[in-house]
Amino acid sequence: FFLLILKIKMENLINFSLEDIKKLLLCNVHLGKKTCNNLMKIYIWKRRKDDIYIFNLSKTLKKINLAARAIVGIKNFGEIMAVSNGTIAQRAVMKFSQFTGCQMIVGRWTPGKLTNHSCKTFSEPQLLILACPQSDLQPLIESSYVNIPTIGFCNSESSLKFVDIAIPGNNENKHSVALLWWMLTREVLRIKGEISGTEKWDIPIDIFLSRNESD
Repeated sequence: FFLLILKIKMENLINFSLEDIKKLLLCNVHLGKKTCNNLMKIYIWKRRKDDIYIFNLSKTLKKINLAARAIVGIKNFGEIMAVSNGTIAQRAVMKFSQFTGCQMIVGRWTPGKLTNHSCKTFSEPQLLILACPQSDLQPLIESSYVNIPTIGFCNSESSLKFVDIAIPGNNENKHSVALLWWMLTREVLRIKGEISGTEKWDIPIDIFLSRNESD
């Protein structure tokens, strides 16, 4: 029934297929938390009996497409920065950077990187992509000081403060995280015309998957 509803809602999602929806479901992208930020409620399909919020995956796909278009709108991909402080998304961020040519920052964030000109690693990106607005709070705050637009993968409880484009989905499950970054990468490459918009992308999702056993 869930797939039927999504299929109907997918009529305007040109670049995505029912197979993409199945992948999202298998990787638990649709599973939020037991709490939901008020501004995230527009992305919710329903709330289960166990209080888990369920994302409307058609909206997730639309936001992936919107985010990809914003990314492609930056002429120099070297001025885009993908960030992950948490370990679960670090490999995905590395692969996204590898395929798109953007900057990446994984692990500890150096305070003042976006705001302090005397910082040795000072940078002025045109766009920031955050794996998780909660764990990547420092770069998110700094981006707000210098008016750098942001894209963030947001769970149901995520605050959208300073987040310009929110991609709703499970940002705590390693399979979900890998798939979301894989889909964003694929969509960016499709819009750029580097890969086909209709043929299957032959890059496996597994290479975006965290290899840390503790995850």
